[in-house]
Amino acid sequence: DTPLAVSCFYCQTFMAVPPCFFSSVPPQPVPPLVQTLQGYLSTLEPLLPPDELSHTRRMVQEFGSPGGLGARLQKALEKRARHTKNWISPWWVQWAYLESRQPLPVHSNPAISLPRRDYNGWRSQLVFASKLIAAVLDFKAKIKTGHLPVENMRGKPLCMELYPLLFSSCRIPGPKHDYIAHHGRSRRSPTHITVVRNYQFFQLEVYNSDGSRMTESQIHSQLLRIRSQSWKTDKEPMGILTSEHRHTWGEAYNRLLRDKLNKESVGLIETGLFSLCLDSPVMRISDEKYASRKAAQVLHGGGTFSNSGNRWFDKTLQFVVGEDGSWGLLYEAAIAEGPPIATLLHHILEYCEKPDPKRAPLVPLPMPKKLYFHIDREIKRDIEHAKQNLDILINDLDVNVFNFKKFGKELPKQHNLSPNSFIQVALQLAYYRVHDEVCPACDIASQRMFRGGRTEYIRSPANQTLKFILAFDDPSVTREAKLQLFREAVDAYTALTLKVLQGHGVDLHLLGLKLQAIEEGLSIPKVFMDTAYGLATHWKLRTGQVPANTDSVMCFGPLVPDGYAICYNPQADHVHFSITAFNCCEETNAETLALTLKDTLGHLQELLQPTV
Repeated sequence: DTPLAVSCFYCQTFMAVPPCFFSSVPPQPVPPLVQTLQGYLSTLEPLLPPDELSHTRRMVQEFGSPGGLGARLQKALEKRARHTKNWISPWWVQWAYLESRQPLPVHSNPAISLPRRDYNGWRSQLVFASKLIAAVLDFKAKIKTGHLPVENMRGKPLCMELYPLLFSSCRIPGPKHDYIAHHGRSRRSPTHITVVRNYQFFQLEVYNSDGSRMTESQIHSQLLRIRSQSWKTDKEPMGILTSEHRHTWGEAYNRLLRDKLNKESVGLIETGLFSLCLDSPVMRISDEKYASRKAAQVLHGGGTFSNSGNRWFDKTLQFVVGEDGSWGLLYEAAIAEGPPIATLLHHILEYCEKPDPKRAPLVPLPMPKKLYFHIDREIKRDIEHAKQNLDILINDLDVNVFNFKKFGKELPKQHNLSPNSFIQVALQLAYYRVHDEVCPACDIASQRMFRGGRTEYIRSPANQTLKFILAFDDPSVTREAKLQLFREAVDAYTALTLKVLQGHGVDLHLLGLKLQAIEEGLSIPKVFMDTAYGLATHWKLRTGQVPANTDSVMCFGPLVPDGYAICYNPQADHVHFSITAFNCCEETNAETLALTLKDTLGHLQELLQPTV
């Protein structure tokens, strides 16, 4: 299989995809130009001083004038929408992910850390890992046979075509941009997974010769064999190479693949259904810090002296199972995204409650194949550089995970407020209390209600948020007035969310207009060269809600050096949060923001339900 460029990757229909995945979802609309430009200006109002705002307003009006450049580009986008499956998704994936040259760990790949399993020790680790592999294979079978129910959001069906792409896919580094290679469509689809332990990779066949899935006990006996073949940690951690800056890794990748043995080993990792990382135990620390350490372990492996060598960051799906009961999943965001991953995790958790249904057939199994690499001086040097750079990145990232237990999503619901909008306004208030200003924030929303749709940003703060924030700590404002302003801020965010879910967000459309100009060989429109555009897209708050009905916590790094990333998972009576920031930035501090956020949520509870 040759790596497919992302454009053809999106245009192809998938031979192995059951008909139910192409359910009746409408095409993604191109929003009206005037509406997007008005929406863009209104997001700038809380962020810019009046003189800068009026300068930008003139520029936007010129761009959007009848017969102007904006109208011409809009026409071209509408034509593109008529002739393609999705007018923006391929561009979005290319621009947001594949052209980014930043390392995948921390900057791009999201991690999900799940509640610790009730075990300690390698024996139970392998039992659970066998169950997990069986659960994922069961999920894959559901996709293949068309038994995975079509998902709905607000009563509308969602596009399901991401699901088959989760397996046997991998990101491939390239000189100017990466590619996505998907190997699951060929007639002879891969039947193996990759297992990594002590930096050593193994090809593990997970189907019997008659095509049936291996049972848990068969998988378990194979994992025992892998353990017996991977005692020492004296092997070079090849996986560390995938953590490099993409251009650097691309050059090392080409060097690595010049050797036939290396090419074969890398090929088996890339084509595997998914990867399983069997991690060594991490240093025990206090319980309050354990959740943060656990999330960091899944996110980046804890460093080159810990488990970072057990990752292949380009792989779409990597499941991490620790000896201490910690476990989670790391995914590559160009192919996968939050909600389908949450569905997969939900299936795994349900499957893990069931006893192993099948008796193991009494057939001898072939020895799992260890993958070997030929390492010359150049590759050895590449690995040493990658180790240093990854450790610098890991030491620079502060991860703060906590469970807020005073209330969960039931409290906002009781007051007819959207829980997500409630939390978003709280985040802006907490940020303001720490930094004495509001900042551009993006929340990630799904566009899968459209054919081939991916994600869009919900921008904040709105004018209503700023009004509320300025009033909240002002003692001269009455409680009733504060409550009214809070409701207006939360409702404004809910209205914006609704707009985005109807395909009328601002960011995808602006990106489309900019890329359309580039495609036509025009100079980039002035509106995108304006300092206001740079400021409004310097996302100091990167946020994401995990739509999971389990106590999981998602974690990724900030989008900008002086920013934060905040993920949250609201349950009925508690909310899981993860906050990350870079230590190299003196202004940001994950712990300070976490403490302020806890206080702020308590104050908002008091505003809704005064105790006095």
